[in-house]
Amino acid sequence: MSTQIPASQTSAPRQLGSLDRYFHITARGSSIGREVRGGLATFFAMSYIIVLNPLIIGASADSTGNFLGGGSEPNLPAVAAATSLISGLMTILMGVIGKFPMAVSSSLGLSAFITYGIVVLPGMTWADAMGLVVIEGVILLVLVLTGFRSAIFNAVPGALKIAISVGIGLFIALIGMVNAGFIQNNGSTGLELGVGGSLYGWPIFIFLIAMFALFAMWAAKVRGAILYSIVGATVLAITLESVFRIGPQTAADGTENPYGWGLTVPTLNQDWLTMPDLSLIGDFNLLGSWQSIGVVAATLAIFTLLLANFFDLLGTMVGVSNAGGIKDADGEIPHSRRIMVADAVGTIGGGVGSTSVNSGFIESTVGVGDGARTGLANVVTGVLFLATIVLAPLAAVIPTEAASATLVLVGFLMMQQIVRIDWTDVEMAIPAFMTIVVMPFSYSITNGIGAGFISYVAIKVFRGKWREVHPLMYVTAALFVLYFVSGPIQEALGVG
Repeated sequence: MSTQIPASQTSAPRQLGSLDRYFHITARGSSIGREVRGGLATFFAMSYIIVLNPLIIGASADSTGNFLGGGSEPNLPAVAAATSLISGLMTILMGVIGKFPMAVSSSLGLSAFITYGIVVLPGMTWADAMGLVVIEGVILLVLVLTGFRSAIFNAVPGALKIAISVGIGLFIALIGMVNAGFIQNNGSTGLELGVGGSLYGWPIFIFLIAMFALFAMWAAKVRGAILYSIVGATVLAITLESVFRIGPQTAADGTENPYGWGLTVPTLNQDWLTMPDLSLIGDFNLLGSWQSIGVVAATLAIFTLLLANFFDLLGTMVGVSNAGGIKDADGEIPHSRRIMVADAVGTIGGGVGSTSVNSGFIESTVGVGDGARTGLANVVTGVLFLATIVLAPLAAVIPTEAASATLVLVGFLMMQQIVRIDWTDVEMAIPAFMTIVVMPFSYSITNGIGAGFISYVAIKVFRGKWREVHPLMYVTAALFVLYFVSGPIQEALGVG
């Protein structure tokens, strides 16, 4: 009896041809429709970066009193245009080279570190700081090309890789709730529900509607549920804003409204076509930091950027891969070296474009949750980013409250992998636990990975099983120890 391959499995390659073969669309169980939908979902989930990144790196002056771009006043449109351009180009590069559905944009954590930890050092300028980013990206690229970065990735025990993914799930669920105002920091007792422990205001209502509608559609296996929830919630938000004039949490005159929109006010009153200001491209000083703050301080800054960027990508790769089941026959992430090369180039591009460190975005799991499995989804996301260079108001229409619900769902999906950890093996369970809890509690993927790595090595050594630990795990654990105490080291050296 002969075995015939169903027509549904043979027609797609003939129809899609080279596009299918290049991106492995059919091989990964996807389709062009799913990739486009996933790319759209990823863009909507992370489009806030076009608004938020300028507010972080564009609204703060360096030690000389100048803002990004060298002026005495903030130039947020220029930062937004550069963010759109670099994000679009680097996301497409990741899709074409890495063939992986992981969008690339400015790392908010590292943007904050550069803003509040580097450019404030006496003598440091924004151009000098972006030069440091370029140097860090070049070093990262060298580590990838020499195989060192891949070797570290392969040295990590499987249980810790799963723990990283679960921890990221909790982390991004928390990010979604905080961004929506569902969970807030009251400044005295810490986190609380809504405002004063109560849920009040139309923006939180939008978040709740989007979240429960998404849960219901997902349970009913509605294809495109994530995209539908974002679009539907945005339409509802625009309607409510036009009727009730809710406004932002902080008005232009400084008036506070705790029940307003957190970041983006959903309104169609926009100048939809604007000429982009790309004056920030190339505005970096490669070696200026060495003269401004000295070799030791510059080296420590690069080391901190390098280590954080290094393991943020590792965590994001694992999270995206596990969320979509994107693995080869050996259980490894396909084209991992290409992914790392594209990520390193993205970091260099971020420095050249003055948009901070650019790296893989964990919000890509939103697109993966909606079907994305290949780099074609990245091309869709990247093209949309490029479109926002001249259509910046498009991204500004989507309120954070509408997009944040998707992060909660993705957090749930990633949390499901926790059953794959053997919790009876205490030597692995404790490091896994530390990895999972430290990520959301410290609001950092890197901190969680570091806590897990150090715990794993310490337990193995204490129990006399040091031979079971890969040599690179010793190296990375030691580097994480230095990373966690970098503050006191800088103070002791007089460079903090």
